Amino acid sequence: MFHTTLTTPLGDLLLVGDERALTAIHLPGRHAPPPGGVEAVEPLAEAIDQLEEYFDGGRTSFDLELAPAGGAFDVAVWDRVATIPYGSTASYGQVARDIGHPDSSRAVGASNGRNPLPIVIPCHRVVGSDGSLTGYGGGLDQKQALLSLEAGGWQASLI
Repeated sequence: MFHTTLTTPLGDLLLVGDERALTAIHLPGRHAPPPGGVEAVEPLAEAIDQLEEYFDGGRTSFDLELAPAGGAFDVAVWDRVATIPYGSTASYGQVARDIGHPDSSRAVGASNGRNPLPIVIPCHRVVGSDGSLTGYGGGLDQKQALLSLEAGGWQASLI
């Protein structure tokens, strides 16, 4: 297991992966490096490059090998969330309907909260049914900042 820190406008992200895939992105202040992990940039270089391009406004989607760990329901939620286009949002209820569990919007919210790859699997694009910002592992200020970036630019006061 490898890890490295990437400085972004949100703060320092901790990237974790192995020889083949990115397994986790920890938002600022959320987690320590994995026990026994090795600090290394090279295995995570492509993820670093693509995240830097995203934060610079030059990337709207990611092309990375991902290996998020989760149960079948979580993976279904994350797969659907990964299809929400850049600059768009979907409600928890819409995601629940799209994965065939129309009465599971709260469970979708819980799965979204367990997303091990925020930003790349854009859980910040999932909002309340009325469009309100609800929940985000990095806090609502970070969620708003990411949505602002995707709407055309950073609102520096939010980050």
